[in-house]
Amino acid sequence: MQQRNWAEVATGALILLVAAAFLVFAIGQSGRSLSTNGGMTLTARFDRIDGLAPGADVRIGGVKVGSVLEQRLDPRTYLAVLRLSLQPGIELPTDSSAEITSEGLLGGKYVALVPGGAADMLRDGGTITITQSSVSLEALLGRFIFSVTQMNASGGGQEQDGEKAPAPAPR
Repeated sequence: MQQRNWAEVATGALILLVAAAFLVFAIGQSGRSLSTNGGMTLTARFDRIDGLAPGADVRIGGVKVGSVLEQRLDPRTYLAVLRLSLQPGIELPTDSSAEITSEGLLGGKYVALVPGGAADMLRDGGTITITQSSVSLEALLGRFIFSVTQMNASGGGQEQDGEKAPAPAPR
């Protein structure tokens, strides 16, 4: 009986070890990390960050250079505040900008950094002051549909001298 209990404990320990190894492998392959790895941490404030979550990519020129560490709401200004982690060796001019963009029509969101041209560089803990918030695809589509509906309602058929203009000839 003692032999069987020892075998069960050893089997359980082996399973936990394999699960831990798989977790470390999965995190390493995802490109995400559990720490800032000694890189620079920056802050940026946005009006809206729709669909952006902690762990999202931070990119310069389409190349991943960091990730979003944290997001919170500033209770005084009601702006979304992001804390960004950049890889070691990345330096950004003080007039750099940050914008939230998407990978495509159905893709995830990420923070795109656009380096400026200033001689001074942002320091660890610095703030990116030039930001562009997330563009809501639903809001743009709604505005487009509304404008097309309004255009059709007000000028569906153009009148000439009180009469409707003839329809264009088919091609």
